[in-house]
Amino acid sequence: MAERSTAAVDVADNSGNEPLTAQAAQATSDGVDTQNGRAADGPMPDKDGERTNPAPAAAPELHSGHKLARRYRLEECVTRVDGFSSWRAMDEKLRRAVGVHLMPADHARARSVLAAARSSALLGDPRFVQVLDAVEENDLVYVVHEWLPDATELTALLAVGPLEAHEAYQLVSQVSQAMAAAHREGLAHLRLTPSAILRTSTGQYRIRGLAVNAALRGITSETPQRADTEAIGALLYAALTQRWPYESDAYGLTGLPKGVGLIAPDQVRAGVHRGLGELAMRALANDGATASRQEPACTTPDELAKAVAAMPRIRPPEPAFTAPPEYQHTTYQQGIYGRPTPPGVNTTQNRPVAPPPPPLQSRTGRALKWGVAALLIAALGLGSWQLADTLLDHSGQKGNSGTNNNPQTGTEDNPKQPEPGKQLEIKDVSEFSPHGAPTKPKDVEKTTDGKSDTAWITPQYLGFSKFGNLDERKDGSGIVVDLGKLQNVSALNIDLYVAGQVVEVRAAPQSASHPDSLSGFSVPISSKPERTDKNLQITPQDPVFTRYVLVHITDLPSDNDGGFRGGINEIKVLGSSS
Repeated sequence: MAERSTAAVDVADNSGNEPLTAQAAQATSDGVDTQNGRAADGPMPDKDGERTNPAPAAAPELHSGHKLARRYRLEECVTRVDGFSSWRAMDEKLRRAVGVHLMPADHARARSVLAAARSSALLGDPRFVQVLDAVEENDLVYVVHEWLPDATELTALLAVGPLEAHEAYQLVSQVSQAMAAAHREGLAHLRLTPSAILRTSTGQYRIRGLAVNAALRGITSETPQRADTEAIGALLYAALTQRWPYESDAYGLTGLPKGVGLIAPDQVRAGVHRGLGELAMRALANDGATASRQEPACTTPDELAKAVAAMPRIRPPEPAFTAPPEYQHTTYQQGIYGRPTPPGVNTTQNRPVAPPPPPLQSRTGRALKWGVAALLIAALGLGSWQLADTLLDHSGQKGNSGTNNNPQTGTEDNPKQPEPGKQLEIKDVSEFSPHGAPTKPKDVEKTTDGKSDTAWITPQYLGFSKFGNLDERKDGSGIVVDLGKLQNVSALNIDLYVAGQVVEVRAAPQSASHPDSLSGFSVPISSKPERTDKNLQITPQDPVFTRYVLVHITDLPSDNDGGFRGGINEIKVLGSSS
């Protein structure tokens, strides 16, 4: 593999997912890079204080509302520096947010930016923010990439405080493995800053700017693998200490004291995990710094990933224990009973006590007592006889039922459970899509074909687990079951495509005819929408008399491929026709 690389970096420090504040936006429009505190047309500080001085070119004069390729509508400028600008935009064709980098076609770095973007797009690794388009059109060069509104920059995480050990371990593990895979394909980053690392809501770390930010900034390196490895070490060092491991302040972090050099993380902050601190020093072992315990330096992302894998796994912290609410102890729980009463303490209640009723001494009283006693004896005898008769009846039925009894305990091994009913015939199934066209109408029959290896599966949705937050999927999706006529539904057995989906089951009222909206299924069968296992069994408290049943999915789990996806393998409805 060639060691020299012109691979680039994403403009991670300014094309963040969080919108700029009014003050930051004003600073950007005045030509100031708000993240790094420098003039927009000036040189950018490198991690060790060095600066690059690309020849600035005038950024294209564009505005919010401008549309590229009749598809990408610019909405907010988040960066304008070094002759290019970065925007948050809307892909009107797919109705999703995207990011766009723009520069004039005659910009000195336009050709290298296009080449870097196209190389990055070919990688297709979901651990990186994906390049979606790279175009030269109408004297403009623009690169379109994913926009992750639910992700948080590492810059913002470190502004709160250092990461705990397990989170820092996940950071260095995921980033080093991703960069090792990129270098195997000949791609480098060269600008792995805290703002180039995004943490998603599911705890995954994603890297933006592979082969694009460096090209935008005109950054190159003779030793790209070593540069990226040292950058990962700096990220880990910052995550453990909340300090930047060089003398200069950068990315909102304070640098190390001047004149002391690179000191170990546990000398900067108490309580740093020793193994992770040593790992950061091994990745940063350069320019006079040495790793502790004479461990060899990690000079490539692959070496660093192997060193992380060789460490003992760091477990996540135990969830914080929440004490139960206090309650009033009874006198028995407080231990009053059985203890000697201290002198002077009155334990009796200061309430008047009614005197007991006078005994019945007359002849009428004695007769009444004997009458009550006779009634009690008769009642006890009658109750005993009925109880014996019931037990004999039950024993006889059990003996004839064929149920296996345990001879040692005298109990049934398999007590008979009430039957939910027979499996009802399903006349028709359809996809629930009240606001748009169905996505997989040809696959809906797979949910009732009796085969567990076939399924109706949703498309992959990016960015949002609620079906991409698309308007046509705002009420979720699912399968509508038509039983052909009104029947008593007493249970449903549902085999889902994957666990973790949020599912509810509803029925249409008796008077409904082919309901096509969520309000048309107004009778709940399940208690409420809840995140379920792969196999879902629902038994309503009372049978529901209906013809149409909706298995409704409202939220999708991550598919571990950068998106969200769900579906249904098989639906069985149990009940009776009357």
